[in-house]
Amino acid sequence: MNNINLNIQSTKDNYFESETTAYIKPPKRIPLFLRLPMWIAKKKVKKDLLLPKLLAWNPKTAISSGIMEALITHDDKEVPKRLLKLIRIQISIDIACPFCIDMNSFEYDKENVTEEEIKYLQNKNIDSCPTMSNKEKIALKYISAITKTPVIISEELITEIKKEYSERAILILASTAAQVNYWARLIRALGVPTAGFTNICKINK
Repeated sequence: MNNINLNIQSTKDNYFESETTAYIKPPKRIPLFLRLPMWIAKKKVKKDLLLPKLLAWNPKTAISSGIMEALITHDDKEVPKRLLKLIRIQISIDIACPFCIDMNSFEYDKENVTEEEIKYLQNKNIDSCPTMSNKEKIALKYISAITKTPVIISEELITEIKKEYSERAILILASTAAQVNYWARLIRALGVPTAGFTNICKINK
């Protein structure tokens, strides 16, 4: 893991408040009905995360985000854990969200993702990666197209994705991309720093 460096430089044009604080502070009082799910999240990830506290400013946002997170696909016979891990890492890198890179790359090796593969994602040259299957590469290209703004998806890419994946699997790929994009853009918009899941990504001031 020490061989991967996805650090992000804080500048006036790409600003982060600090390595420990976001652009806004959490509310002084957290609504009682949010405290239990926050406690559960804390126990699950074994960290006292800043993000859930920030979401407490608007309970509707906190609750709807929590429901979406609870219902995401974590494993599927057509879209396995390894591919989902690659997707989450790629989107995190593409959006340049330090917290997301930190969290989504955590224990990448447990899903049989290698350091070299992460470097290929970082350098945006997955076609040259010898350990990714053609099926995985097509999925990652589809995910990359979804993540860009504006979203431009070629006829060739759709032909390839339909050849490799069922309609159900394509839905899982698209919804996973949308979910990770939602979190990554929300978290980056709030300037949430890394949480120390890994040492892959740090904010350099």
